[in-house]
Amino acid sequence: MTRRSRDLTDLRGEIHELFADMWQVPGYSGRPRRFRPQCDCFRTADPPELHVVVELPGTDAESVRVTVFGGALVVAGRRARPPVPRARYDQMEIEYGDFERRIDLGEDVDPSRASATYERGMLSIVLPLEPA
Repeated sequence: MTRRSRDLTDLRGEIHELFADMWQVPGYSGRPRRFRPQCDCFRTADPPELHVVVELPGTDAESVRVTVFGGALVVAGRRARPPVPRARYDQMEIEYGDFERRIDLGEDVDPSRASATYERGMLSIVLPLEPA
């Protein structure tokens, strides 16, 4: 992948994230919001790896799907609202529902050697980087 195509891919990802953020409506407005997990991404030099940490509190590990497709890591799933029989909510601020986060990789990774762990609501994904 050339530097120019990586720049365009990065730009497309940033625009995608900007529009996703724009449609997030503040909780006080009374309109529903979508659950959108927060992510941290960092690289290490030795060994050369990309690390992605996704915050998924209250999400069952079985409901999470992780794929690498088209130069992006996609983390998708569902955080279900726990059933409360005969309850009438006076306030609803916690976001539930389907979610999808797309993280443009910007570098070639080896998905066949990827690993992931899920502990205490934190999904950690390690993607080895291909040699340059």
